[in-house]
Amino acid sequence: MVDLTRLSPILEQLAHSAAEVDRRRGEQTHFLFDVRLFACRSRLLVPCVNETQAMLKSMINEQQAGILNSERAQHLSEKLVAQIEAIQRELKTQAIRRAEPKHSSHYKKPISDLYQDLAQHQEWERRLDQMVREKEKQVASCASYTEQQKRQKELLATEQRLVRCRAAMIKLEQRITYREQND
Repeated sequence: MVDLTRLSPILEQLAHSAAEVDRRRGEQTHFLFDVRLFACRSRLLVPCVNETQAMLKSMINEQQAGILNSERAQHLSEKLVAQIEAIQRELKTQAIRRAEPKHSSHYKKPISDLYQDLAQHQEWERRLDQMVREKEKQVASCASYTEQQKRQKELLATEQRLVRCRAAMIKLEQRITYREQND
């Protein structure tokens, strides 16, 4: 029988590369691979590598237990090779994919979604503003210097969140205005 353990280092390297790519580009808009190849239906590479590693472990366990017949071994080996090749292909095409121009629909959210996002941000702004007022009261009512320092840090962090929320709202409002005038 074939020594399946030789594939483990290859899959370890693929797992490392896949993790780097996933961190850099994030989740994709569509599943990366066909469901006939990967059951996990993932928009990231790491779950696909994990599925391949799990299949390899299963094959090794079946082989060691003496229950891996030649027909099953042939089928699983073909699928394993196809999965490894698909992952390697996806990793090799990263430079090409980054250079591809994105279709305008990739960037265009429906205007109704933009309004929903704006409403959500307005709700967050209201809550954050309320939290700032509560934190200000807590700072004012502190008995000890160390407690006051702690509360001031919390207040500053909440104020920074509020500033980021308001900046995001301004961007959303600008996008909505632009879309209303140009669509």
